[in-house]
Amino acid sequence: MRMLHTMLRVGNLDESLKFYCDVLGMKLLRRKDYPSGEFTLAFVGYGDEADHTVLELTYNWGKSSYDLGNAYGHIALGVEDIYAACETIKSQGGKVTREPGPMKHGSTVIAFVEDPDGYKVELIQLSAHSSASEHKEPATQAI
Repeated sequence: MRMLHTMLRVGNLDESLKFYCDVLGMKLLRRKDYPSGEFTLAFVGYGDEADHTVLELTYNWGKSSYDLGNAYGHIALGVEDIYAACETIKSQGGKVTREPGPMKHGSTVIAFVEDPDGYKVELIQLSAHSSASEHKEPATQAI
């Protein structure tokens, strides 16, 4: 067995595709309309579905928002330079809800961003080449 995909219901498929493809760098792998069911499925990811877990974005025609509830946690993505990734995401209009830094009660460097529907996406620093010590906040002058 292996995990194939995770499905998220989205309120605006074009906005969601822009976020996941343009901002987070995923590729649109396939997209299909189902007129008799009044929904569209779009699969995005970082590699072919044959050997990568992907994300299924489900757009139910005419439904623009969902109650996310309190059971959903987040999707996690590994990144090589979390600080640069967050800056790129912000420069492309993405919403960083937790700036990069060590996780509470640990040392792993993480950040959180939010997609257009409010789903949380955790970014996790994969390599040591961009550690928190290299990205200290500049000193502020007293006035």
